[in-house]
Amino acid sequence: MQNRTVKIAILVIPESTASVIYGLYDMLLSTGRDWHVITEGQSGVERIEAFLVARSSTELEICNGVKVTPHYALHECPTVDVACVPEVNLPPDAPLQGRFDAEIQWLQQCHQQGSILASACSGSILFAEAGMLDGREATSHWAWCDMMRKRYPNISVHAQRALVTTGEGQRLIMAGGGTSWLDMALYLIARTVGVEEAMQVARIHLIDWHETGQQPFARLARTRQVEDSVIARCQHWIAEHYQARNPVAGMVQESGLPERTFKRRFQQATGMSPLQYVHTLRLEEAKHMLESTTLSIDAIANEAGYEDTGFFIRLFRREVDLTPAQYRKRFGNLRTQLSQS
Repeated sequence: MQNRTVKIAILVIPESTASVIYGLYDMLLSTGRDWHVITEGQSGVERIEAFLVARSSTELEICNGVKVTPHYALHECPTVDVACVPEVNLPPDAPLQGRFDAEIQWLQQCHQQGSILASACSGSILFAEAGMLDGREATSHWAWCDMMRKRYPNISVHAQRALVTTGEGQRLIMAGGGTSWLDMALYLIARTVGVEEAMQVARIHLIDWHETGQQPFARLARTRQVEDSVIARCQHWIAEHYQARNPVAGMVQESGLPERTFKRRFQQATGMSPLQYVHTLRLEEAKHMLESTTLSIDAIANEAGYEDTGFFIRLFRREVDLTPAQYRKRFGNLRTQLSQS
């Protein structure tokens, strides 16, 4: 890991909240410093230099009337190792065209200079608006995920994942729901400073890695994915019963429709056949288990609803373009790293 001080900029926009901005700021600044205060009685060396940037360096008002004075205007900001985007506190269907042009231009410039870009909650919408996520995986706050799928059809949106890394060099990082910015901060500390330092920060702040992701919250949103209320009810049912031996038959029974009618309406409503939908849901659950547990591939296949591990591996490789083992190696969960430090 790096021995030099890591420079991390936190973008301030009027549509963000003080809790995320200053929570990130305080947590990043504590890296390398506060653990030694607690354990040795004297301050350690700060490993991260964090600062706030905005369109102007003059005071601005953000959500809930909080006043923030940035350290730098965007055009004055020094080269950074990481640029963080807090949430965009707007309704999911709010028009965005032209609203964040200056911020997007700055983010693109940072990325071209080799910086890591990280977003919290709905902040990933700026990456999408910049075209950085086309053909890639992403996550956002669960309430924004349906909108992202519709507005940006070339992006593979994963509502149930608390953290997604993608792009060249895995330099695009997205944390999902509200407080998953804590996960993002730990990941950034582990990646830019070291796993031991991230573990120290986690202990100081009593942070537990969000192993469950956003799935419980995303399930609430699934019933709003389609206008067909019968199919929406079946989506909700399969989210809870994806391990069922005959999941399509179960959805047919839940719908109360003739099988042929159900399959036609499901395809019209979701753009997928019922079986494709089941496989997609199961594979996303399998990805989450590969990222967040040490279960064997056999166990994960069984947990995801596949009795034949060989079939599961072939299906996973066909759909993800990686074997389950390769996926785990590439996207291993941070908590595993932290717990082994």
